[in-house]
Amino acid sequence: MTDPKTHAQQLEFFEIPSPCVGVCESGPRGFCKGCFRSRDERLYWLKVDDATKRKIISACVRRKKAVLAKKRKAQVEQGEEREQQYPLFDSPS
Repeated sequence: MTDPKTHAQQLEFFEIPSPCVGVCESGPRGFCKGCFRSRDERLYWLKVDDATKRKIISACVRRKKAVLAKKRKAQVEQGEEREQQYPLFDSPS
């Protein structure tokens, strides 16, 4: 077997795209409500290297998961359950 540490790093042929989804509105903690980047992460996106971009994207994923978990927890605490889906041709009672 070969040691994975001895393999060269994978070459990147494509630019890492911005995680922007076009919402561009800051939340209460200063992160964008659409992509979950901080102001500085948005401002310097085109100036940072690919390794930093990957770190920013992974941080955005963590932030998004935390926000969604907080929303789910609040819904459970308030006793809200998921909205019931009604059949296509029946009206809700």
